[in-house]
Amino acid sequence: MNTVHIAKNKARIPAAAVPKHGLQVTQASDIRDSQIHWEADAVVIGSGAGGAIAAFELAKSGKKVIVLEAGPYVPSEKFTEMLAVSMGQLYADHGGQNNATGDIAILQGACVGGSTVVNAALCFRTPDHYLHAWGKDFGLTNLTPAVMKPYFELVERNLRINTVAGHETSAGAELIGKGLDKLRLPRGKARRNVKDCVMSGACFSGCASDRKQSMLVTYLPWAVSHGAKIVADTRVTRILTTEGRASGVEAEVIDPATGQKKADVVVKAPLVVLAAGPVQSPVLLLRSGIANSSGQVGKNFACHPTMSVTGIFSQDVRDFFGATHSLYMDKYTLPQAGGYLLLNAVQDPVEASTQVEPGTGKPYAAYMTHYKNTVRLISLIHDKNCGEVTWNNGVKEIKYDVDDEDFEAMKKGLITTARVLWASGAKTLHIPASQKVEITREQDIVPTIMALKNEKSRYRYTSFHPQGTCRMGADPKRTVVNPQGETHDVRSLYVVDASLLPTSIGYNPSETVYALAHYVVDGITGKRKA
Repeated sequence: MNTVHIAKNKARIPAAAVPKHGLQVTQASDIRDSQIHWEADAVVIGSGAGGAIAAFELAKSGKKVIVLEAGPYVPSEKFTEMLAVSMGQLYADHGGQNNATGDIAILQGACVGGSTVVNAALCFRTPDHYLHAWGKDFGLTNLTPAVMKPYFELVERNLRINTVAGHETSAGAELIGKGLDKLRLPRGKARRNVKDCVMSGACFSGCASDRKQSMLVTYLPWAVSHGAKIVADTRVTRILTTEGRASGVEAEVIDPATGQKKADVVVKAPLVVLAAGPVQSPVLLLRSGIANSSGQVGKNFACHPTMSVTGIFSQDVRDFFGATHSLYMDKYTLPQAGGYLLLNAVQDPVEASTQVEPGTGKPYAAYMTHYKNTVRLISLIHDKNCGEVTWNNGVKEIKYDVDDEDFEAMKKGLITTARVLWASGAKTLHIPASQKVEITREQDIVPTIMALKNEKSRYRYTSFHPQGTCRMGADPKRTVVNPQGETHDVRSLYVVDASLLPTSIGYNPSETVYALAHYVVDGITGKRKA
């Protein structure tokens, strides 16, 4: 059996927290020169889940680390907790990143801290099912449950990952829980990386109280306390190589106020850690023309597309306070069992107004008048890795449409979702589609949903979980990154974001990324003995 030994928690976390004056970050406004040359032991591309962890561990090991983040630095005191504002402030493409068809909003953070700043903080350990499957299908026999367990335990301590408390449970989740009980479906209590939640329900807009333990308030300040340098507004344009080894990066500082280039940057470093995310990481490899002898860079894209069923209740519910996710139902999550996961989710008015198609004018106003009576339940599917991220003529494109078999899984999930909401007391159900889909009788649930067809631009999907575009595995002909996180083709170039995942995992992938980032970097620093 593989074993792994890692340092205890107290040895991992420094005493330093976020300074009262904010995180120390170099921004475009601080740059005076048009040509900048830096040298470091390691350059980390991206400051989200994987990048921040890599920066901390590498800096703690004594390396001089520079973190380059394409997005802006937005301190928490500037979070508005208004989604319409936060989309433009904190998200990739100002919230407008979509698949090529335009019917799936693929939401990622684009700021210091990355998607950890704007996610719902929901955490799941990677199920053993996938670790075993990755070992069998991709040669990742090193990533056994026994090896990964201490890494999960480590990040759960570091990020305060705990079960949602009773007082944090939203009003809508309470109703949904009763519906699950009535249908004899298991309640799963959500686990989140949150400390003393203020229950504002604004996770997707950034946590103004710093209670969400995002990279912005944990690993990044810990990295800075060990000497790491964080540079925002700086987009890496090329990874440099010398004789088959990574040797640094080229980048541009972009003034966020004008969109104009302010400086060219060259960072020389014998170690490059790529953590730009499952969309930008493959784009950067493609732009650099490296690490793609397999032809797999950008391929195998999956994103856990979701659809929400909104139930309208006769009473006021006010399901817009409390934990963003309080409960889930995963009886049918594994592919062979159905391939879908149910999640409750509070929502602000902006989200509520886009999750159904009530019409315009008076019908729209009437629906939003009853916003306080609505409860949302999400169906998230374990999708096939059938998409691709491309870079052609300076334009990125996410080529992905919901697979026909995956759509059947979505329909199963929607039926269960609708049945749960009806059992919870909903009187009307809405399914987000380009034409109004409304259910007002229980007996209409199954025939209405079964009649749905997999059509492009027909439904309103949302995804927070892109993954798979730099697949990890033992075979260099089928994968981009080896079992230790290093690219097959380029030595000392490592990947530590969700693009590593060989397959969709059917659950929120954040804790998987946290654990894998620790695993990979422990191999770099020699801490791991496996």
